[in-house]
Amino acid sequence: MVEAIGLYKSFGSVEAVRGVSFSVSRGEIFGLLGPNGAGKTTTIRMITGLLRPDRGRAFIMGIDVHRNPIGARSHIGVVPEVSNPYVDLSVWDNLVLIGKLYCIPKETIIERGKFLLEELGLYDRRSSKAKTLSKGMRRRLLLAMALISDPEILFLDEPTSGLDVFSARKIRSMIMGLRRNGKTIVLTTHNIDEAGMLCDRVAIINKGKIIAEGTPDDLRIRYGKYIEIKVLFDNSIDSSVLNELRDHYNVTCDEKWVTIICEKNELDEVLDKIMNIKHRLGLRIKDLHIESQSFEDIFVRIVRGE
Repeated sequence: MVEAIGLYKSFGSVEAVRGVSFSVSRGEIFGLLGPNGAGKTTTIRMITGLLRPDRGRAFIMGIDVHRNPIGARSHIGVVPEVSNPYVDLSVWDNLVLIGKLYCIPKETIIERGKFLLEELGLYDRRSSKAKTLSKGMRRRLLLAMALISDPEILFLDEPTSGLDVFSARKIRSMIMGLRRNGKTIVLTTHNIDEAGMLCDRVAIINKGKIIAEGTPDDLRIRYGKYIEIKVLFDNSIDSSVLNELRDHYNVTCDEKWVTIICEKNELDEVLDKIMNIKHRLGLRIKDLHIESQSFEDIFVRIVRGE
């Protein structure tokens, strides 16, 4: 559905994108992750035809974006990072304008526009000018504008950036619903946990190059080095016993909870030590959790080159 092949883009002496390649399958949510200035937005702009690459090619459903930009764009909807509806038009008129630009029949615009505004909680504000909307409402309006043409592929650049919890949840719920309906979605985000929840696959970009790619679980397995073990005893533990553990591991204690961070290959050894402490001090284990590193931890390690 989407293919980038060796994309390069420089602005003066700054190399913003350096040889980015990836592909996205039908019905997939693909995340492009990276720190500020990594090249995410520049990459999306090249794929959607807003920027011409210095080198490389981009395809939408097999159509070369720069040889046939109108043909390629007819299959996509785009929600840019900056909320930019036409502020002096009403919510409804924004939708109608985009529908007319895509040559959509009037009856279809009315039917689909009403459905989208109801789904996104904007129908009651359909007569309000866009400039009166909150930031979250503007993001939802942009999503409705991108979907009015019923595109096969949706590009979302930081779709929940700066939104409150309720607006962000609404957008995420809509994205998952679109995927269930067979849409293909490419998104960029700074919210690593959000990417872990939404994306089937991700590519991590840094300094203009993709440095890791795979499913969130694949990346956790491939790069996750540490695990966290939390144990709740029925009584507090003497500091001298904790110091025995601290000689080998990162250990913190909050009353009866003991948290130990160790490498994965040390798990059996740590569990043996916990059982030894339990028997030696006559304690009872009331609760125990073993967790791998979060996807955010993995992301930070990859970007730092660890």
